[in-house]
Amino acid sequence: MELEDHVGDIIAKARKGLGINAGQAAEAANLNLMNYSQLEKNGSLEHATNVSELSKLLGLTSNKLSIIASGWTPVINLYKYKNIKQISTNEGMEVHCYLVWDQETLESALFDTGWSLEPIIEVINTYGLQLKHLFITHTHHDHIAALTPIRKKFPNIELHSSSPNAPERQRNHPKKIIKVGKLHISSRETPGHADDGATYIIDNLPSPSPRVAIVGDAIFAGSMGGASNHYELAREKVLSEILSLPEETIICPGHGPITTIREQQLVNPFF
Repeated sequence: MELEDHVGDIIAKARKGLGINAGQAAEAANLNLMNYSQLEKNGSLEHATNVSELSKLLGLTSNKLSIIASGWTPVINLYKYKNIKQISTNEGMEVHCYLVWDQETLESALFDTGWSLEPIIEVINTYGLQLKHLFITHTHHDHIAALTPIRKKFPNIELHSSSPNAPERQRNHPKKIIKVGKLHISSRETPGHADDGATYIIDNLPSPSPRVAIVGDAIFAGSMGGASNHYELAREKVLSEILSLPEETIICPGHGPITTIREQQLVNPFF
Protein backbone atom coordinates (compact mmCIF):
# COMPACT_ATOMS: atom_id res chain seq x y z
CA MET A 1 0.00 0.00 0.00
CA GLU A 2 1.37 3.41 -0.98
CA LEU A 3 1.93 6.15 1.59
CA GLU A 4 -0.93 8.60 1.91
CA ASP A 5 1.39 11.57 1.25
CA HIS A 6 4.44 12.02 -0.96
CA VAL A 7 7.15 14.57 -0.14
CA GLY A 8 5.30 17.34 -1.97
CA ASP A 9 2.16 16.72 0.07
CA ILE A 10 4.17 16.86 3.30
CA ILE A 11 5.85 20.12 2.30
CA ALA A 12 2.54 21.67 1.25
CA LYS A 13 0.83 20.70 4.52
CA ALA A 14 3.62 22.24 6.56
CA ARG A 15 3.75 25.41 4.43
CA LYS A 16 0.00 25.98 4.55
CA GLY A 17 -0.17 25.14 8.23
CA LEU A 18 2.44 27.80 8.99
CA GLY A 19 0.92 30.35 6.62
CA ILE A 20 4.07 30.60 4.48
CA ASN A 21 3.59 31.59 0.86
CA ALA A 22 4.93 29.51 -2.00
CA GLY A 23 7.41 32.20 -3.03
CA GLN A 24 9.15 32.08 0.34
CA ALA A 25 9.31 28.32 0.24
CA ALA A 26 10.65 28.32 -3.34
CA GLU A 27 13.41 30.73 -2.35
CA ALA A 28 14.44 28.57 0.60
CA ALA A 29 14.40 25.48 -1.63
CA ASN A 30 16.60 27.21 -4.25
CA LEU A 31 13.93 26.64 -6.90
CA ASN A 32 11.97 28.92 -9.18
CA LEU A 33 8.28 29.14 -8.40
CA MET A 34 7.25 26.87 -11.27
CA ASN A 35 9.61 24.09 -10.22
CA TYR A 36 8.63 24.51 -6.59
CA SER A 37 4.96 24.17 -7.52
CA GLN A 38 5.79 20.95 -9.34
CA LEU A 39 7.55 19.70 -6.22
CA GLU A 40 4.39 20.16 -4.15
CA LYS A 41 2.27 18.63 -6.91
CA ASN A 42 4.23 15.47 -7.72
CA GLY A 43 6.74 15.07 -4.89
CA SER A 44 9.83 14.85 -7.10
CA LEU A 45 12.93 16.39 -5.50
CA GLU A 46 15.27 17.98 -8.02
CA HIS A 47 18.97 17.60 -7.36
CA ALA A 48 19.24 21.36 -6.88
CA THR A 49 16.59 21.44 -4.13
CA ASN A 50 17.96 22.78 -0.87
CA VAL A 51 16.14 20.33 1.39
CA SER A 52 17.91 21.53 4.49
CA GLU A 53 16.86 25.20 4.18
CA LEU A 54 13.36 24.33 3.05
CA SER A 55 12.92 21.98 6.00
CA LYS A 56 14.23 24.63 8.38
CA LEU A 57 11.72 27.17 7.07
CA LEU A 58 8.84 24.70 7.37
CA GLY A 59 9.80 23.21 10.73
CA LEU A 60 10.36 19.76 9.23
CA THR A 61 13.23 17.37 9.95
CA SER A 62 15.33 17.31 6.78
CA ASN A 63 16.86 13.85 7.18
CA LYS A 64 13.40 12.35 7.79
CA LEU A 65 12.06 14.15 4.71
CA SER A 66 14.89 12.60 2.71
CA ILE A 67 14.01 9.16 4.07
CA ILE A 68 10.43 9.56 2.80
CA ALA A 69 11.74 10.81 -0.55
CA SER A 70 13.95 7.72 -0.85
CA GLY A 71 10.87 5.50 -0.96
CA TRP A 72 10.48 4.40 2.67
CA THR A 73 7.50 2.19 3.47
CA PRO A 74 6.39 0.63 6.78
CA VAL A 75 7.50 -2.88 7.64
CA ILE A 76 4.51 -3.99 9.71
CA ASN A 77 1.13 -5.26 8.51
CA LEU A 78 -1.98 -6.65 10.20
CA TYR A 79 -2.05 -10.05 8.51
CA LYS A 80 -0.63 -12.00 11.47
CA TYR A 81 -3.10 -10.48 13.95
CA LYS A 82 -6.23 -12.62 13.89
CA ASN A 83 -8.76 -10.39 15.65
CA ILE A 84 -8.32 -7.04 13.92
CA LYS A 85 -9.19 -6.29 10.32
CA GLN A 86 -8.60 -3.21 8.21
CA ILE A 87 -11.56 -2.68 5.88
CA SER A 88 -10.92 -0.33 2.95
CA THR A 89 -13.56 1.29 0.76
CA ASN A 90 -13.15 3.73 -2.09
CA GLU A 91 -15.53 6.33 -3.49
CA GLY A 92 -12.95 8.50 -5.21
CA MET A 93 -10.84 8.41 -2.04
CA GLU A 94 -9.77 5.27 -0.19
CA VAL A 95 -10.51 5.25 3.52
CA HIS A 96 -9.99 2.59 6.18
CA CYS A 97 -12.18 1.51 9.04
CA TYR A 98 -11.21 -1.19 11.52
CA LEU A 99 -13.06 -4.09 13.11
CA VAL A 100 -11.68 -5.55 16.35
CA TRP A 101 -13.10 -8.43 18.37
CA ASP A 102 -12.65 -10.64 21.39
CA GLN A 103 -11.83 -14.16 20.26
CA GLU A 104 -13.78 -15.89 23.04
CA THR A 105 -17.04 -13.91 23.21
CA LEU A 106 -16.92 -12.72 19.57
CA GLU A 107 -18.06 -9.30 20.77
CA SER A 108 -16.70 -6.67 18.35
CA ALA A 109 -16.13 -2.97 17.93
CA LEU A 110 -16.02 -0.97 14.72
CA PHE A 111 -13.85 2.13 14.35
CA ASP A 112 -15.32 4.53 11.77
CA THR A 113 -17.49 3.22 8.93
CA GLY A 114 -15.81 4.08 5.66
CA TRP A 115 -17.99 4.54 2.61
CA SER A 116 -20.19 1.45 2.69
CA LEU A 117 -21.76 -1.14 4.95
CA GLU A 118 -21.35 -4.26 2.79
CA PRO A 119 -17.66 -5.11 3.41
CA ILE A 120 -18.18 -4.63 7.16
CA ILE A 121 -21.09 -7.07 7.15
CA GLU A 122 -18.98 -9.54 5.18
CA VAL A 123 -16.29 -9.63 7.89
CA ILE A 124 -18.89 -9.82 10.67
CA ASN A 125 -20.59 -12.78 9.00
CA THR A 126 -17.31 -14.54 8.16
CA TYR A 127 -16.23 -14.61 11.81
CA GLY A 128 -19.68 -14.81 13.41
CA LEU A 129 -19.21 -11.55 15.30
CA GLN A 130 -21.59 -9.58 17.49
CA LEU A 131 -21.15 -5.88 16.75
CA LYS A 132 -21.57 -4.00 20.03
CA HIS A 133 -19.78 -0.66 19.65
CA LEU A 134 -18.98 1.98 17.04
CA PHE A 135 -16.15 4.39 17.78
CA ILE A 136 -15.85 7.51 15.60
CA THR A 137 -12.40 9.10 15.20
CA HIS A 138 -13.89 12.25 13.65
CA THR A 139 -16.97 13.21 11.69
CA HIS A 140 -15.53 13.96 8.26
CA HIS A 141 -17.83 12.40 5.69
CA ASP A 142 -15.50 9.70 4.35
CA HIS A 143 -15.16 8.28 7.87
CA ILE A 144 -18.88 8.16 8.69
CA ALA A 145 -20.56 7.76 5.30
CA ALA A 146 -22.07 4.40 6.29
CA LEU A 147 -23.16 5.54 9.76
CA THR A 148 -26.90 5.60 9.00
CA PRO A 149 -27.08 2.14 7.40
CA ILE A 150 -24.99 0.67 10.23
CA ARG A 151 -27.33 2.11 12.85
CA LYS A 152 -30.32 0.72 10.94
CA LYS A 153 -28.71 -2.72 10.70
CA PHE A 154 -27.57 -2.69 14.35
CA PRO A 155 -30.11 -0.54 16.23
CA ASN A 156 -28.64 -1.40 19.67
CA ILE A 157 -25.06 -0.48 18.78
CA GLU A 158 -23.37 1.86 21.27
CA LEU A 159 -21.81 4.97 19.71
CA HIS A 160 -18.71 6.75 21.00
CA SER A 161 -17.28 10.03 19.71
CA SER A 162 -15.88 13.39 20.71
CA SER A 163 -18.45 15.31 18.69
CA PRO A 164 -19.90 18.22 20.67
CA ASN A 165 -23.25 17.40 19.03
CA ALA A 166 -23.33 13.88 20.46
CA PRO A 167 -25.54 13.08 23.44
CA GLU A 168 -23.61 13.02 26.70
CA ARG A 169 -23.87 9.23 27.02
CA GLN A 170 -22.05 8.84 23.67
CA ARG A 171 -19.21 11.24 24.36
CA ASN A 172 -15.68 10.11 25.04
CA HIS A 173 -14.17 10.71 28.46
CA PRO A 174 -10.44 10.28 29.18
CA LYS A 175 -10.92 7.97 32.16
CA LYS A 176 -13.67 5.83 30.66
CA ILE A 177 -12.74 2.26 29.68
CA ILE A 178 -15.06 0.39 27.32
CA LYS A 179 -14.83 -3.39 27.57
CA VAL A 180 -15.40 -5.53 24.51
CA GLY A 181 -15.04 -9.04 25.85
CA LYS A 182 -11.55 -8.98 27.37
CA LEU A 183 -10.44 -6.00 25.27
CA HIS A 184 -10.15 -2.59 26.91
CA ILE A 185 -10.71 0.53 24.80
CA SER A 186 -9.89 4.05 25.97
CA SER A 187 -9.85 7.41 24.19
CA ARG A 188 -7.54 10.39 23.84
CA GLU A 189 -8.49 13.76 22.44
CA THR A 190 -6.55 14.54 19.24
CA PRO A 191 -8.15 17.61 17.62
CA GLY A 192 -6.39 19.56 14.88
CA HIS A 193 -7.22 17.87 11.60
CA ALA A 194 -10.80 17.85 12.89
CA ASP A 195 -12.26 19.70 15.85
CA ASP A 196 -13.73 16.47 17.19
CA GLY A 197 -10.68 14.27 16.51
CA ALA A 198 -10.21 11.30 18.84
CA THR A 199 -7.72 8.45 19.08
CA TYR A 200 -8.71 5.09 20.54
CA ILE A 201 -6.27 2.82 22.37
CA ILE A 202 -6.99 -0.92 22.38
CA ASP A 203 -5.39 -2.85 25.23
CA ASN A 204 -5.42 -6.46 26.38
CA LEU A 205 -5.23 -7.92 22.89
CA PRO A 206 -4.11 -11.56 22.74
CA SER A 207 -0.42 -12.28 22.13
CA PRO A 208 1.41 -11.47 19.88
CA SER A 209 -0.66 -8.33 19.34
CA PRO A 210 0.77 -5.22 20.98
CA ARG A 211 -1.30 -2.20 21.93
CA VAL A 212 -3.16 -0.66 18.98
CA ALA A 213 -3.98 3.02 18.38
CA ILE A 214 -6.81 3.85 15.97
CA VAL A 215 -5.90 7.42 15.04
CA GLY A 216 -8.21 8.54 12.24
CA ASP A 217 -6.41 11.26 10.28
CA ALA A 218 -4.31 12.65 13.14
CA ILE A 219 -1.15 10.95 11.86
CA PHE A 220 -0.28 8.88 8.81
CA ALA A 221 2.72 6.70 8.01
CA GLY A 222 5.29 9.40 7.22
CA SER A 223 2.91 12.33 7.50
CA MET A 224 -0.10 13.79 9.31
CA GLY A 225 -3.60 14.96 8.51
CA GLY A 226 -4.01 18.38 6.97
CA ALA A 227 -4.68 21.04 9.59
CA SER A 228 -4.40 24.45 7.96
CA ASN A 229 -6.48 26.15 10.66
CA HIS A 230 -5.09 24.35 13.72
CA TYR A 231 -1.67 23.19 12.61
CA GLU A 232 0.28 23.65 15.84
CA LEU A 233 -2.53 22.13 17.87
CA ALA A 234 -2.59 19.09 15.58
CA ARG A 235 1.17 18.55 15.93
CA GLU A 236 1.07 19.07 19.68
CA LYS A 237 -1.71 16.53 20.15
CA VAL A 238 0.02 13.89 18.02
CA LEU A 239 3.18 14.34 20.08
CA SER A 240 1.51 14.29 23.47
CA GLU A 241 -1.30 11.78 22.89
CA ILE A 242 0.00 9.38 20.23
CA LEU A 243 3.79 9.43 19.92
CA SER A 244 4.05 9.20 23.72
CA LEU A 245 2.68 5.63 23.54
CA PRO A 246 5.06 2.64 23.80
CA GLU A 247 7.17 2.32 20.66
CA GLU A 248 5.78 -1.10 19.71
CA THR A 249 2.22 0.30 19.53
CA ILE A 250 0.61 -0.24 16.13
CA ILE A 251 -0.82 2.91 14.52
CA CYS A 252 -3.92 2.30 12.40
CA PRO A 253 -4.69 5.45 10.36
CA GLY A 254 -7.68 6.35 8.25
CA HIS A 255 -5.62 6.49 5.06
CA GLY A 256 -2.44 4.79 3.86
CA PRO A 257 -0.58 1.88 5.47
CA ILE A 258 -0.39 1.01 9.15
CA THR A 259 2.83 1.74 11.02
CA THR A 260 4.24 1.81 14.56
CA ILE A 261 5.18 4.48 17.06
CA ARG A 262 8.85 3.59 16.66
CA GLU A 263 8.73 3.91 12.87
CA GLN A 264 7.13 7.35 13.11
CA GLN A 265 9.62 8.54 15.68
CA LEU A 266 12.35 7.59 13.21
CA VAL A 267 10.92 8.79 9.89
CA ASN A 268 8.03 11.24 10.24
CA PRO A 269 9.30 14.70 9.16
CA PHE A 270 6.67 16.55 11.23
CA PHE A 271 7.98 15.21 14.56
